[in-house]
Amino acid sequence: MADHGADTKFRGVVKAMGLVFGDIGTSPIYTLAVIFLATPVTEQNIIGVLSLIIWTLVLIITGQYAWLAMSLGKKGEGGTIVLRELLIPLLKKGRAASAVTLMTILGISLLIGDGVITPAISILSAVEGLELIPGLEGLQESSLILIAGVIAILLFSFQRRGTERVAFTFGPIMAVWFGVLTLSGLVSLVQAPFMVAAFNPLAALSFLTTHGIAGFFVLASVILCATGGEALYADMGHLGRAPIRRAWVFVFGALVINYLGQGAFLLRHQQSGNLLFEMFYAQAPILYIPLLVLSIAATVIASQAMISGIFSIVYQGITTRLLPMIKIDYTSSELRSQIYIDAINWVLLIAVLLVMAIFRASSNLAAAYGLAVTGDMALTGILITTILYLRGHAGKALVALGITMVDFAFLLASFSKFPAGGYWSLVIAAVPFAIIMIFHTGQKRIYERLQPRPFQPFLNDFREVYASKPKLEGTALFFTRDFQQVPPYVGLTVFENNIIYEDNVLVSIRTLDRPFGISWEFRKSPAPGIRLLEIRSGYLELLDVVTLFREAGLDEKTIFYGLDEIVSTNLVWKVFSLIKRLSPSFVQFYKLPANRIHGVVTRVEL
Repeated sequence: MADHGADTKFRGVVKAMGLVFGDIGTSPIYTLAVIFLATPVTEQNIIGVLSLIIWTLVLIITGQYAWLAMSLGKKGEGGTIVLRELLIPLLKKGRAASAVTLMTILGISLLIGDGVITPAISILSAVEGLELIPGLEGLQESSLILIAGVIAILLFSFQRRGTERVAFTFGPIMAVWFGVLTLSGLVSLVQAPFMVAAFNPLAALSFLTTHGIAGFFVLASVILCATGGEALYADMGHLGRAPIRRAWVFVFGALVINYLGQGAFLLRHQQSGNLLFEMFYAQAPILYIPLLVLSIAATVIASQAMISGIFSIVYQGITTRLLPMIKIDYTSSELRSQIYIDAINWVLLIAVLLVMAIFRASSNLAAAYGLAVTGDMALTGILITTILYLRGHAGKALVALGITMVDFAFLLASFSKFPAGGYWSLVIAAVPFAIIMIFHTGQKRIYERLQPRPFQPFLNDFREVYASKPKLEGTALFFTRDFQQVPPYVGLTVFENNIIYEDNVLVSIRTLDRPFGISWEFRKSPAPGIRLLEIRSGYLELLDVVTLFREAGLDEKTIFYGLDEIVSTNLVWKVFSLIKRLSPSFVQFYKLPANRIHGVVTRVEL
């Protein structure tokens, strides 16, 4: 049994390398190269920059994500929305809860903005390594973009197979990649072992203080070493906390050793541009092409980590009603959190191809990268600190606050990239932000306009109508968010159209403040002919409602649901109407039997 347990742990670590750490694992391809495009190459500068990189990985990836954020995940689920669901019950309702919801929406949007730029910079940076192959030095920029585009298309086409199969395929490749990074770093580091002085945080502080404002702005490029940190937390639902934490120990070691090795190589070859690939080529020219192929495979996998993270975030947004309903496919019979979202997949691909075509080179994309990721990290830091403080974990809250201040330093430094293309990540993030805000605000406005009827007056009228009007045989189901407030379509059906069944069941689906768990019960019948069925569901569950009806002994003849016909001359509400029309209806989302459903349309003027 012990051997089996060890084997399971090993498989979990390998899967985590493939699914979660591809993104951060390929950052050595471009991080140091981008930093030293604008920083003088001296021994002191190299050690200072390496120290900044090491302590960024320690504080943000290890401290903020692997330790603090993951300790707050619920039943293996992570991400900004999970933090919101943990925080809301700790707050008084009102402005504080609204502010947290706004921060969550902003965090989701920034992650999506980052999710477009990260695959583009990862794939392009690896493909640019082709230029070091003898005979390919003159490759046109357009050819490199075309190759990168084809790789991106293949990657996104692969998503439908599901994260379980993707992780199984990609994990061993990334394990080899991290092995190569470690070995290559060690070979180079042996020639300049004094580079280990970078472990001293005073080296990082010295670099910042001696270079003034220019040194501070270097942080905008240093953050490239932490690409994928937020996806690491969002991807928790695919694999769980333990495999990711175990894998990070190995990944951290490989990254640090390789960065130190690159520093040693740069000191001896100060004119290097494409640093990692030139180091590979100098160490083993005969193996360069296989190593380049491996690096391209690794960057494809890097993009996978971000895509999986965005699937997770969108899934959580739908189940917590922050996002409109989108068709979701489950890719694992065992884990419901392993999902594929077709619409998101292809929209992301189009955005990635556009970004590649606009920026054309990884060095240009590095200028655009940073604002979205640092903004998301800072928001995550605020949420984590607040949760820990309100739970009474003063020590952890103080540590979280310190790390959040570091996040804000990176965010402030990243604003220096704004004129050079940094605004693009915000432009991209603005699209999902606008959609979510319009949907969220529109749903609240509809609820206010429709003015649900209080249950007691509804019940009084129902008793009278049920006693006096003819009834249809069988059972009719009506969906309502809350038993105390009956939606207008129910009254329209029963009182105005006189459609009354022998058995009328009001169904309420209540979302719990925990991620998983499903239960149901019939409340005490308030009057003859009417029953109340309450379904309670964790906020990350997607229900099989029909199966629950059968468990409850219901054999419905008809299912009624409300449809909103939105009428408005306002452009914002026209967009809201379009979002509602494009999203699957309630009955499509829950896969209710098509031959039994009847939509009751209510006209709403906004």
